[in-house]
Amino acid sequence: MSGFVDEAQLHVKAGNGGAGSVSFRREAHVPRGGPDGGDGGKGGDIWLVADHDTASLLPFKDHPHRRAGDGTHGQGRARHGAAGADTVVKVPEGTVVRSLDGEVIADLLQSGDRWMAAQGGAGGRGNARFLSNRRRAPSFAEQGEIGEERWYDLELKLMADVALVGFPNAGKSTLISRISAAKPKIADYPFTTLQPHLGVVRYDDADYVVADIPGLIEGASEGRGLGHQFLRHIERARVLLVLLDLASADGRSPKEQERVLVEELGQYRPELLARPRLVVGSKADAAPLDVDWDGERISAVIGDGLRPLVARLAGIVAEARAADAAVREEREGFVIHRPEPEGVQVERAPDGGFMVLGRPALRAVALSDLTDVQALAYAQHRLKQLGVNRALSRAGARSGDLVHIGDFTFEYEPDTESGHLESLP
Repeated sequence: MSGFVDEAQLHVKAGNGGAGSVSFRREAHVPRGGPDGGDGGKGGDIWLVADHDTASLLPFKDHPHRRAGDGTHGQGRARHGAAGADTVVKVPEGTVVRSLDGEVIADLLQSGDRWMAAQGGAGGRGNARFLSNRRRAPSFAEQGEIGEERWYDLELKLMADVALVGFPNAGKSTLISRISAAKPKIADYPFTTLQPHLGVVRYDDADYVVADIPGLIEGASEGRGLGHQFLRHIERARVLLVLLDLASADGRSPKEQERVLVEELGQYRPELLARPRLVVGSKADAAPLDVDWDGERISAVIGDGLRPLVARLAGIVAEARAADAAVREEREGFVIHRPEPEGVQVERAPDGGFMVLGRPALRAVALSDLTDVQALAYAQHRLKQLGVNRALSRAGARSGDLVHIGDFTFEYEPDTESGHLESLP
């Protein structure tokens, strides 16, 4: 797994919507042609998709920016603009998406899971959309909506059936190299493994994934060394295989190793202790005759005990998968997200005025020319329909207070339930 990266940032910019067109029919046989301005195309969305063939977050390390296509503008003769192309961003299975303040927004567990990271802006409506009995020749259209732009923190938690847990140089890399096709770096010194490795183990007609997690040290649950970076890859494993070094160079007994490892797991995530766990003594070929260990022993170097171990793990994994499938059927969806507030909200502005938030209010003033009398009247009508004046009154707005809606301001007038709308400097 060359160039493995399990933390990165992602910047997404969805496509902007195209502007609506202001146009009127101009044909010789139609002396008073009506409005025929087409709508602008919608901006493209950006989707994160969990992909089985994507191994790490390396593509985002030096190139974090992803952008979707813009919608094209509408034209006369009711020709609508084309929608912008969506952008699909592939991420590894098990990718967690967080806001920059650390809140989990999405959790893409399995291949095919999709989540919209940025929504494209809506296309502006052409002037033909504003035709009414009172407005026979609308001379305005909507601008396209700006696509969402955001930064996210990405974090990968490996999806594995079995996680190998043990101290540095306990034989984990040698074991995974013998029971799978994985080829981790192996040497006789601590912390040979500085990044996780995955290997697929086949037994009879079944197979399962084993993760070689870098060695833990005492205090890893408190962040010592690279503790938290290592431990998070154990979180999603269905089964834990704890390897105890029967020929430990520092003389630590197998029972003491087991005590420390289990304690670190419990302190990091107490629920890890409820996972199926198999404890095995490794390096049986080099173990002293008086080593205090009565449990199962293996030697990855000479192959002793490997086939029975692989068979036992296959059975435990099958049971764990069945239990997970039953739990998954009871859950609805995979995405954790903060619901976007709907409607119109009013907040205090830094200048002492008020800010009106919410997509409907922003759309109401997203017109091509608010100096046009018809456009201004339409915007005021829409704001009144949306309850903006009532919301401002409840928020404590008084006559003459400045109110900001997107890039525009107006002066609040409670008596007329309308206001003067003007562009911000």
